[in-house]
Amino acid sequence: MLKTTLEQWRMFRAVVENHGFYQAGNAINKSQSTIHYAVQKLEKSLDVKLIEVVGRKTRLTNAGELLLRQAGHVLDEAHKLEAIGQSLTQDSERQLKIAVDEVFPQKILYNILQDLSAQFPLLRIELMETVLTGSLELLESGQVDVCISSTSPNYGFSEQLCMIEFIAVAHKDHVLHQSEQPLTFETLKDHHQVVVRDSGEHADHNDGWLGSEQRWTVSHMRTSIDMISNGFGFAWLPVTEISEPLKQGLLKPLRLGQSSRRLAQLYLLLNEASILGPAGRSFISAVRHHSKQLAQQNCNRLMSEKEPQEKLPGQNQTLHLLEEAEEMELV
Repeated sequence: MLKTTLEQWRMFRAVVENHGFYQAGNAINKSQSTIHYAVQKLEKSLDVKLIEVVGRKTRLTNAGELLLRQAGHVLDEAHKLEAIGQSLTQDSERQLKIAVDEVFPQKILYNILQDLSAQFPLLRIELMETVLTGSLELLESGQVDVCISSTSPNYGFSEQLCMIEFIAVAHKDHVLHQSEQPLTFETLKDHHQVVVRDSGEHADHNDGWLGSEQRWTVSHMRTSIDMISNGFGFAWLPVTEISEPLKQGLLKPLRLGQSSRRLAQLYLLLNEASILGPAGRSFISAVRHHSKQLAQQNCNRLMSEKEPQEKLPGQNQTLHLLEEAEEMELV
């Protein structure tokens, strides 16, 4: 029979993390006397001193520090076990198949998937990364349940998410940056352009300016970014994915005036034949939330730049549509 309980260890950790018994009580909604009693009973059961009170401060003993690390692992596993149990009672789906256009910010996608995995520990996620019509084809063929796509069908459920801004860039030492005059598309024709191939099997869609005679076509956005970062030509790349090399000065926007920027609308699409469970609905809710934040950030940034001619014309409409979708609970 165990001499200690998970609740006692939880209170002990709360005292350490919140630097005192009173603070711990406020943090986990317990009285200070309850916290004191739990830690004292823990020490008595183990016959070891865990915490010392020096003046008005609490301090871990050597034994307390060692046991706290082990207790942390046990408590974390207990939380995971409870999450698994809750997911079973919710009758959650066991697998979620998602297709996401590569221009959707990776950092946001990873955060969404990490939170989803924590919420539904037994969920198997199948992620397919696509370009242009790839997501739509996977959805139409029934290979995925939900997708984020840069192309939208004229039927079924289609919801605007946010706009992604692309800018024309090249490595800081590229010859295109040496011109003192603004660049023209005629000038670009003589330089390597890196473009990303449409991943759709029946692709007949080209996006952006493709006028270079020396065009290089790759299969993934990350490959394009790596090539441009290593000095191989120029490309239109999503600002969200090259923010760090831009800040570091590794990449520089081309001097093309207004033509150096273009916009891509992203859509949330659902397979009407699929019945989404709690995990699928949670994923969609998170995508909406983050897309709304991204749309607002883009609006704020463009307003701060005081370039009215380059504001995103559909951005306010996108925000309005997202709010309507949330109110109507379409999914």
